[in-house]
Amino acid sequence: MTTLDRRGFLRAGVTAGAGLVVGFTLGGASEGAEAPAAGAAAATGFKPNAWLRVAPDGEITIWFAKSEMGQGVMTALPMIVAEELDADWKSVRVVQADLDDAFEDQDTGGSSGVHDSFTPLRKAGAAAREMLVAAAAATWGVPASSCRTESGSVIHAATSRKLGYGSLAERASKLPVPAAPRLKDPKTFSIVGHATPRVDLPDKVRGAAIYGIDTMIPGMLYAAVARCPVLRGRPASHDPTKTLDVPGVTQVVVFRSGVAVLGKTMWAVLEGRRRLEIDWDEGEYATLGSDAIRKQWEEAGASEGAVAQKAGDAKVALAKAATKIAAVYELPFLAHAPMEPQNCIADVREDRCEIWAPTQVPASVLATAQRITRLPASAIRVHVTLIGGGFGRRLEADYAAEAVYLSQLAGAPVKLVYDREEDMRNDFYRPGSRHQLAGAVGADGAIIAWTHRVVAPSIRGQRGAGAPGGLDTQAVDGAADFGYVIPNHLVDYVMSNTPVPTGWWRSVYASQNAFATESFFDELCAAAKRDPLEMRRRHLAKAPRLLRVLELAAAKAGWGTPVTAGRGRGIAAAASFGSYVAQVAEVSVADDGTIRVHRVVCAVDCGRVVNPDTVAAQMEGGIVFGLSAALYGEITLDKGRVQQRNFDEYPVLRMDAMPEVEVHIVPSDEEPSGVGEPAVPVIAPAVANALFAATGRRLRRLPLRAAARLPSPRRATS
Repeated sequence: MTTLDRRGFLRAGVTAGAGLVVGFTLGGASEGAEAPAAGAAAATGFKPNAWLRVAPDGEITIWFAKSEMGQGVMTALPMIVAEELDADWKSVRVVQADLDDAFEDQDTGGSSGVHDSFTPLRKAGAAAREMLVAAAAATWGVPASSCRTESGSVIHAATSRKLGYGSLAERASKLPVPAAPRLKDPKTFSIVGHATPRVDLPDKVRGAAIYGIDTMIPGMLYAAVARCPVLRGRPASHDPTKTLDVPGVTQVVVFRSGVAVLGKTMWAVLEGRRRLEIDWDEGEYATLGSDAIRKQWEEAGASEGAVAQKAGDAKVALAKAATKIAAVYELPFLAHAPMEPQNCIADVREDRCEIWAPTQVPASVLATAQRITRLPASAIRVHVTLIGGGFGRRLEADYAAEAVYLSQLAGAPVKLVYDREEDMRNDFYRPGSRHQLAGAVGADGAIIAWTHRVVAPSIRGQRGAGAPGGLDTQAVDGAADFGYVIPNHLVDYVMSNTPVPTGWWRSVYASQNAFATESFFDELCAAAKRDPLEMRRRHLAKAPRLLRVLELAAAKAGWGTPVTAGRGRGIAAAASFGSYVAQVAEVSVADDGTIRVHRVVCAVDCGRVVNPDTVAAQMEGGIVFGLSAALYGEITLDKGRVQQRNFDEYPVLRMDAMPEVEVHIVPSDEEPSGVGEPAVPVIAPAVANALFAATGRRLRRLPLRAAARLPSPRRATS
């Protein structure tokens, strides 16, 4: 993959031979292909946030202003442009853009890449196509309407004359950009909707891809930081003598986060850090433990919450109901644990600053650097590198802030690298939570009342953001709006913050709320002695897309047919980030209590699909990610210390434990929606419901390894 400076490109665009350049915007108020060619763009001050170029040799380049962290968006977005442009896909390349305010929004998160870009990118490709057709028509002296495009060429139908886009690029670049280009009929799409190999994969498979942690610049120092093992603790005193004796160590720096060792090699700074002698001020949280946090949430659950959903009178209906149940579900804090730990290079000089960061929020990195260096934004440059796993962790800029600060102190470029243990113990964790649910069923088996009190820290609230009336709407995602129609329905939220830093974790609160709601729904099915699929169908009258994926997953999984002896089958469904996902899991429990997930059948409706391969991969990846958390994931605290340090204590699913996964995509003409996160929330309840089917035991706390105490499987039903 090539990195190209957009400012350099602009300079090329106003010189001869640059070809056709089209600027366009992605989302926002100025949506649409509206940019003139680069020369005019520079003259008018137009600031698009992504760029398309057709070069004289016919190569088509898309400057890509999002972060690629394995989700495949680096392939999907160019496919949209190429489709409307009628380009030869083999002639298209995509180039990572550095941070530039011309791109408006370069944040990557919320499964929004394709969703936000689909229509603007289509318009950009269509505008370029119309300009190329106009250039060809002028060359031949024929009406534009007599020409068509195909695979990177304009063709005059009557005479079969043909000109490649490259030969037309310069002439086209002098034409006005169409204000309202005509978009193709999706029925004619030949690229969008077709499985396409990812452009970033070959380099990754060969080991040639350059991630942030691989990035090197001349003259840089390395840095490693010794941090207090207690949350929010600080160094009280230290002795750097032994550290400074290590060959290659150049400096020891004390700052808010800890004590940093700088040196010429990574080995030197790690060895130097090991030899540091530090007395810590452990601060006020030196006695904090997980049991105390659970007790805090239990006590908070006795409070009235801020109402997020209300229909009928659930409390009265519950009081009158003959068949009712109540349950408490608990979920732990979770780490992001990406394969590539946090790292960043910063080079701070007197009048400028340059940063290389694997970040989802380059603008936040820039703002952080501004705050530290006091330099104007124009003097700071942020290079976005490939990301080896984000899952929300790189929505934070803490590691970039440290690199900038250390470079400023050292007067040299500094590469800061977290090791695995440091990364896991200094995360912004997914909030843990407590869920208090009660429900009732009528004589006909329908659910007549449902209450759900969500008790959890607020990510926004912890950062000082407003929560009107105490309600963080993000914290009730998937709980207040779960799609089921229930006549008496009450969902409320109690904010209960803790000293544990929290952040956005893949699928955020939807991952917690779906476990509680879809598991409890199954409990009500059992109380009503009804089939879980039939019961869900009954209550999804106003959620047809959720119903459709539910029925598709059930049909493909053979719901209602006998399951393999010793196994149980469970179903769950949830909507998040605009998409709808249902999964059926088949599980068994060994005599020693080990849970085995054998098969997962997944159905997804994410609107119009750009690249089916990407959608399937995102569903599979979400299932692996969510299953790791469901079976093993847990961050615990003792005496203010995060107890997990590495993958031996915070396991992820191993290859030999990977279930067979099938993904079925619902055909749709709806606008594309997110696929990076929606598979995650569904897997935990699907597995928990399957465990109940297999064993008769209901597990209400994650991780499900508590099932180690389960008896041997005693029944197997669907």
